[in-house]
Amino acid sequence: MKIKHISFLACWITAFLFTACGSQTTNESQSTTTLSQEVNVYTHRHYDSDVLLFEEFTKQTGIKVNVIKANADELMQRMEMEGENSPADVLLTVDAGRLYRAKEKGLLQPISSEVIKQNVPAYLIDKDDYWVALTQRGRVIVYAKDKVNPQELSTYQALTDNKWKKKILVRSSDNIYNQSLLASIIAHEGEQAAKKWAEGIVKNMARDPKGNDNDQVTALVAGEGDLAIVNTYYVAKMLAEAPNAKEIAGKIGVFFPNQNTYGAHFNVSGGGVAKYAPHKENAIKLLEFLTSEKAQQIFAEANQEYPIKSGINISPTLQSFGTFKADTIDLDLLGKYNSTAVKIFDQVGWK
Repeated sequence: MKIKHISFLACWITAFLFTACGSQTTNESQSTTTLSQEVNVYTHRHYDSDVLLFEEFTKQTGIKVNVIKANADELMQRMEMEGENSPADVLLTVDAGRLYRAKEKGLLQPISSEVIKQNVPAYLIDKDDYWVALTQRGRVIVYAKDKVNPQELSTYQALTDNKWKKKILVRSSDNIYNQSLLASIIAHEGEQAAKKWAEGIVKNMARDPKGNDNDQVTALVAGEGDLAIVNTYYVAKMLAEAPNAKEIAGKIGVFFPNQNTYGAHFNVSGGGVAKYAPHKENAIKLLEFLTSEKAQQIFAEANQEYPIKSGINISPTLQSFGTFKADTIDLDLLGKYNSTAVKIFDQVGWK
């Protein structure tokens, strides 16, 4: 991974100031806010919906949210360097594998909250209470309507069939979403079966992996492949926001694999309380708020993410994808088998 040294150093120097380098506040008034009325958030998330959520949290509680943004590895490295002097109260990131890594590095502390346990299903909370899921995204198959009948689709495993040779679009193996998908296959079926699957996908790739999930869908629409493995979040954002959304919608369909077995692979974004949080009580309040009905509604409608709380109305775009069965695997296993997944990707030549 290439670290942006200059910007990271600037953020490090301003650690206690929470100013320009990736830092923003939901309330510009500094003089009227005391130390106990704030919470410091280190976040990998970069969405406008989160700004709205922090503003709403401040309105409800009077607690100002200070935000520092960077990618997950940079944030965790920073927390390690800061140690007991870290101002971080909450760590927010995407993918259970990263949350597992933060826990293993000793960067988080257990969360004691009956509110969270009432709002969130048990399988979406770390078994030791070190982190909680806030949203969900499925890793699904997107197909070209003019080339593929959805009745031809079934499971992730079936994507290795010869009929899909040179027809699958997918991003690179250094992507955490692919690593977690493979980790889930390891957990369900074992290492050898996972390796066979990865070998089959490499054989069936339409091109060398490149770009993000949006790029896979764009290539699919352009006719470069028949199928793409992508996250629901990316597809939904494109269909809801892209200038050519109607054109895209007319050319692609979304399929949830493994509906007759363990369900489609779903991952999460989530958060935990930093180990040395100076405002622990406020950190827990923020996580409680983010699991509340109002916050979950914003996640689902404004950011095209599936809620973790039941009874929430999802966006029309997500509704158009239909109903599905999601895998409820212990999400810790996605972190536990991450290194094995990376090893397998290297062995089979998944670039």
